[in-house]
Amino acid sequence: MQTLLLWLFYISTFYAFIPGMISRIFGYRVFRKGIGRSEFALTFDDGPDPHYTPLLLDLLKRYDAKATFFVVGSHAEQNPEIIKRIHDEGHLIGIHNYVHKTNWLMRPATVKQQIKRTDDIIYSITGVRSTYYRPPWGIVNLFDFSKRRQVQIVLWSAMFGDWKEKLGAERLAGKLLNKLGPGEVMLLHDCGTTLGADPKAPEHMLVALERMLDEARRRGLRSIRIDEMIRQVQTSPVTQLSYGKRLVVGLWLIWEQCFQFLFRIKTIAPADPFLHYRLRKYQGEPVLMDNGERLTKGDPIIELHIDNRQLFELGVHSRSSAQLAIRMIRRMEKDLPVLAERIAADVDLAEAKALYGVSMLNRGPEKFGFMVLDLPDGWFARSTKFYLSILLSVIHPAGGARLKERSEVLVPKMMLMPVSELLGRMNHQRPQKQVKARERVREEELALEAELPGATVVH
Repeated sequence: MQTLLLWLFYISTFYAFIPGMISRIFGYRVFRKGIGRSEFALTFDDGPDPHYTPLLLDLLKRYDAKATFFVVGSHAEQNPEIIKRIHDEGHLIGIHNYVHKTNWLMRPATVKQQIKRTDDIIYSITGVRSTYYRPPWGIVNLFDFSKRRQVQIVLWSAMFGDWKEKLGAERLAGKLLNKLGPGEVMLLHDCGTTLGADPKAPEHMLVALERMLDEARRRGLRSIRIDEMIRQVQTSPVTQLSYGKRLVVGLWLIWEQCFQFLFRIKTIAPADPFLHYRLRKYQGEPVLMDNGERLTKGDPIIELHIDNRQLFELGVHSRSSAQLAIRMIRRMEKDLPVLAERIAADVDLAEAKALYGVSMLNRGPEKFGFMVLDLPDGWFARSTKFYLSILLSVIHPAGGARLKERSEVLVPKMMLMPVSELLGRMNHQRPQKQVKARERVREEELALEAELPGATVVH
């Protein structure tokens, strides 16, 4: 008996548990996130529901949002008019088995029958075959991977627990807004009659979703169908990169996440990150800045970092170095005013003397008031050039050829701008504490001059 149970454990582990973990953690043979810059995907499971799905369709229509519905075949069979409306209004229909039952508990032949039966129902109503499949609870088995040529398995990047009524519309809206962003594949439910769900839960989902769609419209984000999102990935220049380059990019992006965590890097616009920053002390040689201030070792500075993922996407989608520079300038034009506002409202940031950054992509920063200076020769300059050269060969439109053609000008540069210069350009002032402190110093200087006739205080 124990031997039999052990064999059942081994079989279930290799049949379902391990494939499920591989697909969820590594995304093997499944789609779960896009790469668009202004698009996200709304996906709805378990429907159609005769009450809630029509209300959902009305809501999507008001916001001109397209979605993907992974329908349960038995529900579709009972509500053909709703399936037809979903199709007629331009949404995508996917398969969620004929009955809402986990693939862990079904033989491969049974899963195949579930998919085919649901597809036949969809085809009989819409005249279109479905090739997009989401297994219930996102649980795949070993043989689901072999169906890759027949169906595209679609999972998700964000799930919210909206099948439970106790979550409430307010908390659900907060979760939705927190995950709203480009490339996200959001999992929601338009039916509450499946096992473990609450019948009235979709009511809260509709309220929360409307709030999120309002915010998406304000941010210039739009919901698209899964097939459109998949096409974006398939036609992206990223997919044309060699395995080696993709490996470099992957490691690069992982390192950025670790770096941001370890050094507590902050983001100027979390919803669409481009510039990151941290407050630290300057460690370089003394520099006389354009406003006459001298930056010396130990002075507080705001160190800027460009988001690696955004930089990579800008690079692979640019046809030339000039276009890449223009796109980076536009992003700086968007983020620098936000940074100025943050500095003007933060006493600690306002203590900084200068904005500081190092980059090989240094065309155009003078436009914003930055000084562009050579790095002092040494270990830091040489190691920085080696590191950035590898990355530039991946992200630059001309790739490694660019490095060979003009290697003498592709050197890392230091960029500096006095914080007072940024605030002045953006019509902001330092926080009140800073202003009063400077006024107090000036009053003390004037008092000293009055006490010592003929004395001059050097500024």
